[in-house]
Amino acid sequence: MAQSQNQFYLRRLHSLLGVIPLGAFLLVHLMVNHQATQGVEAFNKAAGFMDSLPFLYALEFIMIYIPILYHAIYGIYIAFTATHNIGHYSYTRNWLFLFQRISGLLTFLFVMIHLWQTRIQKLFGEEVNYDMIHDIVTNPFWLIFYIVCIIAVVFHFANGLWSFLVTWGILQSPKSQSVFTWISLIIFIVVSYIGVSAILAFV
Repeated sequence: MAQSQNQFYLRRLHSLLGVIPLGAFLLVHLMVNHQATQGVEAFNKAAGFMDSLPFLYALEFIMIYIPILYHAIYGIYIAFTATHNIGHYSYTRNWLFLFQRISGLLTFLFVMIHLWQTRIQKLFGEEVNYDMIHDIVTNPFWLIFYIVCIIAVVFHFANGLWSFLVTWGILQSPKSQSVFTWISLIIFIVVSYIGVSAILAFV
């Protein structure tokens, strides 16, 4: 009984962190990157503003790195232990649940690589600016990798919103769950466009 209750709270926390702060950070990060569509100077100005925030490293650890670590570890646990909800959710929803697990694993891989290519390099004296991202994605392999991973990350976020609302009891009826499935699809398309158009602007 105690273990079941612990799982309940751990899942709630996992779901919450996926939206706040990680989902919010994703949207802000993509909007900053999207400034590249306005030119080199616009992106560098936006990136410079983010880097100039007070207590930046403390904010990153508290609001990004620690939540990502928990969300990723518990998410991997869910991915390898959870089963399909046959009979409880629709056939489509079970496929989306499978894609959620796959996109979560891909997101974790992408975040680790992206951190190495950007934030870790900053610790070695590199400057996080337009030229840094340009140098990465002018390699066709990394460009394709980034595009695929951005789409996977956005899917994980958009579909995760549905899971968040169900987990927290906001979407209770089958009709509301069905309606929000379509809303999450629209969110996925719009945010994917923002993310992909942003990365293409660095080429």
